[in-house]
Amino acid sequence: MFDFFLKSYENASSLQIALEFLAFVTGILSVFFAKKENIWVYPTGLISTLITVYLLYQAQYFGDMTMNIYYSIMSVYGWYRWTKGADEGALAITRTSTQEKIVGLGMFVLTLLVTYGVYQFFDYTLEIPNYIDIFTSGLFFTAMWYMALKKIENWTLWIIGDCIAVPLFAYRGLGMLSLQYLVFTVLAVLAYIEWKKILNNTRP
Repeated sequence: MFDFFLKSYENASSLQIALEFLAFVTGILSVFFAKKENIWVYPTGLISTLITVYLLYQAQYFGDMTMNIYYSIMSVYGWYRWTKGADEGALAITRTSTQEKIVGLGMFVLTLLVTYGVYQFFDYTLEIPNYIDIFTSGLFFTAMWYMALKKIENWTLWIIGDCIAVPLFAYRGLGMLSLQYLVFTVLAVLAYIEWKKILNNTRP
């Protein structure tokens, strides 16, 4: 296992390793802060996603790259929503309404089409990992929006997507990112449990 993680970095530059490590640390911090409902989820997440955009562009994983551009935009939006909520009174954890579920499904399908279009734009030959990438992009796209609204379902989508991303990044030789998503999975499960307790305690 140790050799597996090291082997993928034999030909990597010091800059790439340093950037991936920074994305690894800030990404984990972001999920940790999200679990605690701490506003720092967004600045740490923004650092992680911007670095990841660059790394994925270099590796030519355009679907994931596009999604991380979106995560960066949503980090700014979520930062604004959580800050605004703090100014007006805490933005409470809630469940999605029927309308929000329908909108989320629409966003998921739209993301599949847009991500597929990105691959076509770059004239990239699609293989099985790319189709998996397209699917997880849809999950993460919707999860990020739900998180900005503090909907507990965001963690369900993160857990599913993270479980898929762990072997996907390992297959691509991005060992540190694979390990990161493994940690994300554990943190997302713990966050779901914690948010569910808060939700149950705040019900009238």
